[in-house]
Amino acid sequence: MQEPVLKEREYNKFSRYVYDTCGINLHEGKQPLVKARLGKILRERNFRSFSHYYDHVVNDKSGHELILLLDSISTNLTYFFREAEHFEFLRKKALPEILKKKKGSKDNCLRLWSAGCSSGEEPYSIAMTISEALDNREKWQVKIRATDLSTKVLTTAGSGIYEKKKIEKIPYELRKRYFQKGDNKWKGYFRVKKDLKKKISFQRLNFMEEFHFGEPFDVIFCRNVMIYFDNPTKEVLVGKFFRYISDGGYLFIGHAESLTGFEHPFKYIQPSVYQKV
Repeated sequence: MQEPVLKEREYNKFSRYVYDTCGINLHEGKQPLVKARLGKILRERNFRSFSHYYDHVVNDKSGHELILLLDSISTNLTYFFREAEHFEFLRKKALPEILKKKKGSKDNCLRLWSAGCSSGEEPYSIAMTISEALDNREKWQVKIRATDLSTKVLTTAGSGIYEKKKIEKIPYELRKRYFQKGDNKWKGYFRVKKDLKKKISFQRLNFMEEFHFGEPFDVIFCRNVMIYFDNPTKEVLVGKFFRYISDGGYLFIGHAESLTGFEHPFKYIQPSVYQKV
């Protein structure tokens, strides 16, 4: 059977649909990647053309096909303590400020959001950082919300199970304290221990939809996500973050990202770190 050709108009239809539903900007440079990944779906599920597959996704009222489409085109590169300077800033600067602000109040909960958590390395890194930094852990409740667009990576994140090579760069003492070594069929794998895992709740979230959170977050990590968005989409999203972050709270973005080029209400602290003041 001849390989289906992704025509320009078909690619434009997919690009517009993905942009309208989740804000991801599939510019022309993404066309080979989209062709390869969607081509695999066509072969595995016997769609006769890209247009046939597009119609199938758009007409699926359950939304399940859209989730599978977005899973297929998402790129999820991450590792534990990625961009380590952020975790140092959290431990040395942000967390002491937050604890001082809450001291004497009835609020003994630290609320953080890993927005675009991928396969879970980021929220688990956040949880380890906070656990190590707190002197009196029993006094504080730590709640980390971890969200992603992709159900595929959320399955891995929720399991908390990683191959040995994924955790090798984590300092030995942290590995020993927070991970359980697998045996028998799980030999070569490590699982996040329950005490750390229970601090995190995972859920699917599309940034283009309305957020429905209760208490504001003390810290939001949204790193290496907005590189997929154009400036108007970034402006809307950052405005949402501002509404859902507490006064004095911090926003971390990726080192390759910035909030220049569009209006936003955050105060610049240092590259890739912003604060609500």
